[in-house]
Amino acid sequence: MKLIRTVDAEGAVLCHDITQIIKGVTKDAVFCKGHVVTKEDIPVLLSVGKDQLYVWEKEEGMLHENDAAEILCEMCKGCNMERTQAKEGKIELKAACDGLLKVNNEALKTVNGLGQMMIATRHGNFPVKQGDKLAGTRIIPLVIEEEKMEAAREAAAKVTGGKPILELRPFVHKKVGIVTTGNEVFYGRIQDTFTPVIEEKLSEFDAEVIDHVIWNDDDKKVTASILEMIEKGADVVVCTGGMSVDPDDKTPLAIKNTGARIVSYGAPVLPGAMFLLAYYEAGDRTVAVMGLPGCVMYAKRTIFDLVLPRVMADDPVSPEDLAALGQGGLCLNCPVCTYPNCGFGKGM
Repeated sequence: MKLIRTVDAEGAVLCHDITQIIKGVTKDAVFCKGHVVTKEDIPVLLSVGKDQLYVWEKEEGMLHENDAAEILCEMCKGCNMERTQAKEGKIELKAACDGLLKVNNEALKTVNGLGQMMIATRHGNFPVKQGDKLAGTRIIPLVIEEEKMEAAREAAAKVTGGKPILELRPFVHKKVGIVTTGNEVFYGRIQDTFTPVIEEKLSEFDAEVIDHVIWNDDDKKVTASILEMIEKGADVVVCTGGMSVDPDDKTPLAIKNTGARIVSYGAPVLPGAMFLLAYYEAGDRTVAVMGLPGCVMYAKRTIFDLVLPRVMADDPVSPEDLAALGQGGLCLNCPVCTYPNCGFGKGM
């Protein structure tokens, strides 16, 4: 940086904040570090006692914080995202549509581990709304070696295969079939209070319920209904009831007998341990089949809330994905639920 006269500062970049103090009115930065001085700024700078200024001096091989932030932003920004203009060395990314945010954690840690630069994001694998803030990027000092930023770009690309660190997968329209099981519901002994809960959860997305049946604990009827719904065009089939290990609970068997590939029967999440996820290949379509434990009916948030957004964004869920939910998979049943602004489903 170099010291210059304020009257000659037009076009120069400030190296530090300039504070304005008006007794009883304000004590705040009137200009922030990284601000580019305009002609109109000069009288204001003089009025706060700044006859001289420390400004950034361009050096070969060095980048200003705004230019460095541009590189970090480029490394992060995927499709369906909007960005802010670089300001005081920071750029933010926002969602251009509703969707599921994906974060390459390994690449994120690689870049943040290099020092003098940072990328902060919200948690991946969670739904976001259009306009939601996704990430912020900046370097720590005012200037940084261009070589270091290029090394960061190469390190991230090595992990991601040249893809952005962030991805926003839009939610897509899904046709849904619901199979309700249980002798108590089928024979009218109790009212079906499970299906309305599923319909309410689905209403958060672009989902269309195309069929709903109620069966007793007959696995063959459940299997047949799942296959029939898939034939009718269902992209997702949700089965409720019959998911425990009791002899009468045969929904897992019914799903298995469709020929669907079982991803997992059981998940390290409470509520939701007895959850089942499977995928059925129907020609060029992959249909998600889920068996939901009873807790989904009465608990505010469960495993279903963690998996459903991924299903609605066509983001395949693997056994490893479900296993990773163990850390953060314990809902604390807070008196006032603030999900998703809490730790539920958010591991390291």
